[in-house]
Amino acid sequence: MPARMSQSHNVRMPRIGYGWDSHEFKPGIPLKIGGLTIPHHSGLAGHSDGDVLLHALTDALLGAIAAGDIGTYFPPTDPKWKGADSAAFVRQALKLVDEAGYLVGNIDSTLILAAPRIGPHATAIQQKVAELLGVEPSRVGIKAKTPEGMGTDNAAIAHVAVLLCEITWP
Repeated sequence: MPARMSQSHNVRMPRIGYGWDSHEFKPGIPLKIGGLTIPHHSGLAGHSDGDVLLHALTDALLGAIAAGDIGTYFPPTDPKWKGADSAAFVRQALKLVDEAGYLVGNIDSTLILAAPRIGPHATAIQQKVAELLGVEPSRVGIKAKTPEGMGTDNAAIAHVAVLLCEITWP
């Protein structure tokens, strides 16, 4: 190992993770985004509850500690996860983050969907995600964009970046 990368330097290294997910809208199921049920005529189809934001967050957390992806832990082929609350995925990822010696510094997210408008729900989503992560809402960024001609009007897409900070003890 090169000297500049040696463990003897006692450098506190933050970790960055990135995740994204997408699901198509399907009539007759509830729309869940960020752990919140949002009024809409269609929900997001998925093996679990289809919560694109929590799926992307799970991948970002796992990626930051190089622990694989959501499918490694919660495969869509496993009937155990059919209709599951995606908050369980985030909780498991947080457990792995903690075991690796890190905690969440902050997250930033962007949702891309034609409808419904996220603006009226953004603060509630921010609070719900912050509660799930055990951080202050000011450390959770929630933004939304419309797809503007991308051809994804019948889908929702989420991008999430997470910063993990190493836990240090006095």
